[in-house]
Amino acid sequence: MITVNPDGKIMVRRCLVTLRPFRLFVLGIGFFSLCFLMTSLGGQFSARRPGDSPFTVRTEVMGGPESRGVLRKMSDLLELMVKRMDTLARLENSSELHRAASDRHFPVDRLPPGAGLMERIQAIAQNVSDIAVKVDQILRHSLLLHGKVSEGRRDQCEAPNDPKFPDCSGKVEWMRARWTSDPCYAFFGVDGTECSFLVYLSEVEWFCPPLPWRNQTATQRARKPLPKVQAVFRSNLSHLLELMGSGKESLIFMKKRTKRLTAQWALAAQRLAQKLGGTRRDQKQVLVHIGFLTEESGDVFSPRVLKGGPLGEMVQWADILAALYVLGHGLRVTVSLKELQSNLGAPPGRGSCPLATPLPFDLVYTDYHGLQHMKRYMGLSFRKYRCRIRVIDTFGTEPAYNHEEYATLHGYRTNWGYWNLNPKQFMTMFPHTPDNSFMGFVSEELNETEKQLIKGGKASNMAVVYGKEASIWKLQGKEKFLSILNKYMEIHGTVYYESQRPPEVPAFVKNHGLLPQPEFQQLLRKAKLFIGFGFPYEGPAPLEAIANGCVFLQSRFSPPHSSLNHEFFRGKPTSREVFSQHPYAESFIGKPHVWTVDYNNSEELEAAIKTIVRTQVDPYLPYEYTCEGMLERVHAYIQHQDFCAAPGPAPPGARAPESPFILAPNATHLKWARNASLVPGAWPPAHSLRAWLAAAGRACTDACLDHGLICEPSFFPFLNSQDAFQTLQVPCDGTESEMNHLYPAFAQPGQECFLQKEPLLFSCAGSSSKYRRLCPCRDFRKGQVALCQDCL
Repeated sequence: MITVNPDGKIMVRRCLVTLRPFRLFVLGIGFFSLCFLMTSLGGQFSARRPGDSPFTVRTEVMGGPESRGVLRKMSDLLELMVKRMDTLARLENSSELHRAASDRHFPVDRLPPGAGLMERIQAIAQNVSDIAVKVDQILRHSLLLHGKVSEGRRDQCEAPNDPKFPDCSGKVEWMRARWTSDPCYAFFGVDGTECSFLVYLSEVEWFCPPLPWRNQTATQRARKPLPKVQAVFRSNLSHLLELMGSGKESLIFMKKRTKRLTAQWALAAQRLAQKLGGTRRDQKQVLVHIGFLTEESGDVFSPRVLKGGPLGEMVQWADILAALYVLGHGLRVTVSLKELQSNLGAPPGRGSCPLATPLPFDLVYTDYHGLQHMKRYMGLSFRKYRCRIRVIDTFGTEPAYNHEEYATLHGYRTNWGYWNLNPKQFMTMFPHTPDNSFMGFVSEELNETEKQLIKGGKASNMAVVYGKEASIWKLQGKEKFLSILNKYMEIHGTVYYESQRPPEVPAFVKNHGLLPQPEFQQLLRKAKLFIGFGFPYEGPAPLEAIANGCVFLQSRFSPPHSSLNHEFFRGKPTSREVFSQHPYAESFIGKPHVWTVDYNNSEELEAAIKTIVRTQVDPYLPYEYTCEGMLERVHAYIQHQDFCAAPGPAPPGARAPESPFILAPNATHLKWARNASLVPGAWPPAHSLRAWLAAAGRACTDACLDHGLICEPSFFPFLNSQDAFQTLQVPCDGTESEMNHLYPAFAQPGQECFLQKEPLLFSCAGSSSKYRRLCPCRDFRKGQVALCQDCL
């Protein structure tokens, strides 16, 4: 008997668990469940009308309660099986552990597969239970709507001729022909009858008037808003790491980065909390959908993480997640369309219908890929909720490209852009486009002890090249450049390779291969110089190098790179001209930390290298790229940016009863009058406004920088009036309002003033030799260009 020998008993039990027939039994449970499910829903898939979609759920469901009863019985049966299998698994585990204790060569962690079997059965049971709940909801929803529709007589279900709803009859005609094109219509109770069409078009959509015989109290009952909860700063990021998920190299990289920076985020939260004092911060519910990491968008980044591919986007997304979480907001993270559809509450189907329930999120952070995904699943609700979306956009989107009609008519239409969002909803990696919001990222901040150690450990003749992919080393003329550099410095590279040294890397370069981030940081702490080859543009690495005490040397572009002459920028929704590899480092940091030279000029290049070798620099990190700086910025955006309730600007040409402007004492610009009433809800505060008439051919972005200020597009509506030109003593012979991203502006010759007709086209970017643009500028906080002095 098998009970005589314990070893034999365990062997038999192990065979019972692991043999294929038993596995087939487990699969049989799943098949058994599917059969019962299809049987219970059989009434829905029979009796279809000709032309119905095979996925259409009919509302004439016979035996709805019986279907639910079958599902409940099936779920109860599986629960009973789980309990019995749980008992067997516990017996199995205790026997194995007892044997492991007496047998030294059998590791304790090598448990039998019974536990895995239990997990599979429990998963099947859970899935069936979830299906039962969802089917129950659909049946109840459909039966309820069908019952209510049948209350009306057919003569009460004719498309009304109501001038307030001119599209109603046309929409009814469309529904007659196309209601089976998307299963979402059946989900909302549409069954092919006139009454169901009108109920849907009046209560789910808004193209028809409410039907008089319907219970309007139920349909108009608004969902009660949840009580507001105060946001509390967080310092433990363990739960965030769970929210970020796993399974992709990109997510693993992001989680490692977040974990490495946990202490710095905690310290930053403490500092910001002290700065804000008792300021009340309401907790927001935030959805973060990283569209470019979805399989449907190709997820080209994950496979390249381990091969030296660009990491800038993942660095930024990791820091955005950390900032939102540390600030104390509720967070959901999705990297698949299935997760997105579930979190949005989108009805089943192809996205033709609105959301089944109000959007449960106050804010949604996504990218251009995610915008496409959200429009697909939100249907008509996308227009309603798009004001809650924030688009992470590395290179920025200018207003001329964002306005669909204007972009199409004037040649600004690209593969991106044309979403008709408020341009401030686009959030960039660097503050290069003031029409957008500057989101940024963080670099690791050194304490004073670390800074002193770095200064003492620097090698004066060591240079590291910025470029982990071999293709970057194919720069034309790099041999001459590197030969000059090699006379003064030992050159190091971190180029990825699998087995053989990349042929693009010269023999005199010491290549370390692709380094993990901590080892790369150590290399930067020893190096004197960090060298850019001209690509990639505007990445995080130069800031990391400067923060670790390196000098960044980059090439000056002549002519500047743009969509007109460079393939990389072609198709991007911006006309910005890039004069160097890293314009932020050149303009906002500069010498001695950043040198921008002409690589084709050997004398200029060699002179710069000699000076750099003799110059000692301290580690430097701009405040806006510290954890505290990013927390401060994101907090201000969440507290003050509201694109759903923003007041509309005054009509073009409208004259205020009393001018809010005064001419500055030197008669060069306008400023907000002290006795002028402030605009409620305006952010930045209107009193920080300064307005200049730019020179012909000068963009407002540059005109404001000329005066040490930042262009602020939210101030354009205040200047969009004849009064602003008159106060500035501009001789307007005539005034017109048109759609043009350069307006308001003064035309020379002609002495004519032009006002902006379309608020979405107010733009800091853009210039023409024909116009002198009227430019709104503001001050900014030291080290925090995104915020004015009184913006926090």
